[in-house]
Amino acid sequence: MTDTPDRRAFLKAAAATGALGAVGAPAAEAQTGAALKFSAPAPFSFETLQEEARRLIKEPYRPPAVPDPQITSKIDYEAWGKITYNTDYALYAADKERFPVEFFHLGMFFKKAVRIHKVDGGEAREILYDPAYFNMPEDSIAHQLSPGAGFAGFRLQESKSGQLDWKKNDWVAFLGASYFRAIGELRQYGMSARGIALDTWVADRSEEFPDFSHIYIGPETEDGVVLHALLEGPHIVGAYRFLMTRGKGVVMDIDCKLFLRGDFVRFGIAPLTSMYWFSETRKPTAIDWRPEVHDSDGLSMWTGAGERLWRPLNNPQRVMASAFGDNNPKGFGLMQRDRNYDHYLDNVFYDRRPSVWIEPKSDWGKGAIQLIEIPTDDEIHDNIVVAWVPEKTAVPGAEFDFSYRLHWLADEPYPTPLARCVATRLGNGGQPGKPRPKGVRKFMVEFLGGPLEKLPFGVKPEPVLWASRGTFSYIFTEAVFDGVTGHWRAQFDLTVEGADPVEMRLFLKNGDAVLSENWLYQYHPF
Repeated sequence: MTDTPDRRAFLKAAAATGALGAVGAPAAEAQTGAALKFSAPAPFSFETLQEEARRLIKEPYRPPAVPDPQITSKIDYEAWGKITYNTDYALYAADKERFPVEFFHLGMFFKKAVRIHKVDGGEAREILYDPAYFNMPEDSIAHQLSPGAGFAGFRLQESKSGQLDWKKNDWVAFLGASYFRAIGELRQYGMSARGIALDTWVADRSEEFPDFSHIYIGPETEDGVVLHALLEGPHIVGAYRFLMTRGKGVVMDIDCKLFLRGDFVRFGIAPLTSMYWFSETRKPTAIDWRPEVHDSDGLSMWTGAGERLWRPLNNPQRVMASAFGDNNPKGFGLMQRDRNYDHYLDNVFYDRRPSVWIEPKSDWGKGAIQLIEIPTDDEIHDNIVVAWVPEKTAVPGAEFDFSYRLHWLADEPYPTPLARCVATRLGNGGQPGKPRPKGVRKFMVEFLGGPLEKLPFGVKPEPVLWASRGTFSYIFTEAVFDGVTGHWRAQFDLTVEGADPVEMRLFLKNGDAVLSENWLYQYHPF
């Protein structure tokens, strides 16, 4: 875990951060820790926030203010990194029963200020910016910011009663547009979630990045930290409620009410954003010294009908959008299944990146889990997006209610009892020692655990294959002799002509008994 979001947060925020600059008359308050400055109190509840969102959708969009852009434009990555928060000014710094809260400073990649409020006793008071909250070099241009310039975001620090030093360790961060992240149980940041994904990679349309313009922190309950957020964009306004629970990982219960003043083709609910450059599946020769580089290696799905699906991620040559239709899905998420450090050899700890599972808590009805895969030639770009797109049309005047839970863990919270896919490998087709035919690719798909551990000696699982086009050959299964019980691979060749993608499906069975989850793959011939 690091004290600041990783390098991709800067790229995302540079394209779309924002909210309104802080306003209001300051009112000093003797705060636990050093003295923060607050505005006058105002009544607050989730209901009043929803009413505010309903009111705002009837008004013209208010573009977020950008405080002192001529100054923040000069606070580059290096200068921004030298500005640290003074933990004496952390919200709840001296309260043993609460998680301390620290704030991010504005900068080149975070130019728009989020208005952050403390909620207590049914009242909200805005926390007003003061440069005294931050440790800055004497020559930092940040000293020239206007009074009350505002914050870029915030983070929740670890408990003061825990084993970790709360001043150096955080577990949730909100920074840039509607992006937020949490560490998993392996204490490492990785992928991001966001409030909404609007027209992500839709032809002839620009993606819209609304902002969490107002954040309301507190009160804490026995269950965790309560946060509220007002989402504002050119064509959408929303009210969000978060319940953040710190356990072996992080669990977030999210309720949102959304109002539209525009229409969207791809209206993405509960979106996750991750990075996949390459893995053991397919790696161009000498592209990088490491064996694998990715925050996530696959999309796991548990359908409303109970089917378990695993879709390994791709780094395609062009943007690809895949849709998996469903009715009331039980859950889905981007997973990092490969936890072997030797498969990465990188001290940024890709082996510890969290898996994030989305669990619907309300009736989501009909729609599709949509996966967007974007070409990338480096690890600095997030190129994977997954979200639920409801069947209900997203048009002006429409309203949406969604309730769901995000699990930031090392693995799925409800793992399948079936064998799971643990690797997908591609190579030249044909048989060793014989000429390799052109246009033929060999696939090795590895499964582990579940019923495979109990197969009688001499019994081989049977592969069941399907492809949208092409023909299969050289099909068989074999045990993997690595000393691990229940580790099998299915091997087959696929012969296909042309460059169009091929959709594939595979699972293992023994007689009528299904042994594994369904492996789905989109093969791009080359």
